[in-house]
Amino acid sequence: MNTQLLLLVLFDGIAYGALVFLVAVGLTLVFGVMRILNVAHGSFYALGAYAAVSLAAWLATRGMPGWLALPVYLVTAVVIGVVVGGLMERFLLRRIYDNEQALQLLVTFAIFMILENLQRVIWGVQPYFYSGPLQALGNVSVGGVTYTAYQTLFLPAIALCVLLGLRFFLRHTLAGSVIVAVTEDREAAMAVGINARRAFLVTFVIGATLAALGGALASPTTSVLPGIGPDMIVLSFAVAATAGLGQIEGAALAALLIGLGRSFAVFYAPEFEVVMPYLIMVLVLLVRPEGLFGRTAARKI
Repeated sequence: MNTQLLLLVLFDGIAYGALVFLVAVGLTLVFGVMRILNVAHGSFYALGAYAAVSLAAWLATRGMPGWLALPVYLVTAVVIGVVVGGLMERFLLRRIYDNEQALQLLVTFAIFMILENLQRVIWGVQPYFYSGPLQALGNVSVGGVTYTAYQTLFLPAIALCVLLGLRFFLRHTLAGSVIVAVTEDREAAMAVGINARRAFLVTFVIGATLAALGGALASPTTSVLPGIGPDMIVLSFAVAATAGLGQIEGAALAALLIGLGRSFAVFYAPEFEVVMPYLIMVLVLLVRPEGLFGRTAARKI
């Protein structure tokens, strides 16, 4: 195998895996704490991408340098997570926490369809693209291969910071300890005075913000157009299932596996690019039905 081509595959796979991780970790965090499979999670990714590219491109026409789009992306993701995610949790999901999971799935699917159509109403069907941050950070050369610093260094660094930040938040902060307590035993946590609803709200806002951040950071690398939300939510489910639902560290490894698998398929067998992530998921689930890091749990009847 050509060494330079192998390096190119690795760079591309790691960058793609980093973006998928940002979205999938929010999905698996929400499921791990709230036990809700949120189909609308992909819509936060799409909203983050549309809002980020629109705002950054508009500011660029007024003289903003490309690198300043990066803090704009972060602010955009936080606003979407707090406003859209917060409203969704407060006025819709909170009403169905005690209902069957099938009903919760249907409600989040309905929200997903509404948000998908809302995107078409606001942004239409034409593609949007703004590559200011990509150009501002320039390129790096490794082993004779030149690749963008944005994808080679910046995206993996952000994914690593998110992973370490979530671990620190959940294990070494009071708010994180409250969320873990609600995850382990909701009734016992409420009995000692913990506000489980507030823990759910914080968790959902974090998950929505991470999905929107993934979309915002993906916008300089690809055209933003209708359909990116459904594509990403299906991929995120594959990552979460491969890792084991609710497993944050597992989501990082699964996203890396799927990113590298897809990248190898792109360069060596393009006809398998779409199916490769799901092929990896099926192979893992055939060996470990609970996922790479999932734990077998007793089922209540």
